[in-house]
Amino acid sequence: MTSNKPHIIDLPKVTDPRGNLSFIQNSDQIPFDIQRTYWIYDVPGGMFRNGHAFRTQHEFIVALSGSFDVVLHDGVEEKRIHLSRSYYGLYVPPMTWRSIDNFSTNSVAMVLSSTLYDENDYIRNFEEFQKLSCNEK
Repeated sequence: MTSNKPHIIDLPKVTDPRGNLSFIQNSDQIPFDIQRTYWIYDVPGGMFRNGHAFRTQHEFIVALSGSFDVVLHDGVEEKRIHLSRSYYGLYVPPMTWRSIDNFSTNSVAMVLSSTLYDENDYIRNFEEFQKLSCNEK
């Protein structure tokens, strides 16, 4: 759970004939305390959300409905993770470039964040991100 690399985290799944339930409780399931939650929805099927990285913010991304791909880059290598179930999610540590694409129709991506919104934490230029990530290694 303390890994500083992106990885899938399984969430509790309570099965019930009336419908299943999963939950997230701060650092019980994810390696940070939740300061902000936002969701991405109404993205036309097959569309792409531009990428960015964060200097300090940790994220946890869950496909609440439908499916999509999270494309990750550490400054050297690219990796694609397909999210399609609401009982697991993707941990994304700081200084990881991420974009989201391949949205299915009516998908909903929920993102939990370790920080409040801070525009200064965003890195929106991939070349700048590569330079900064190389300096950290």
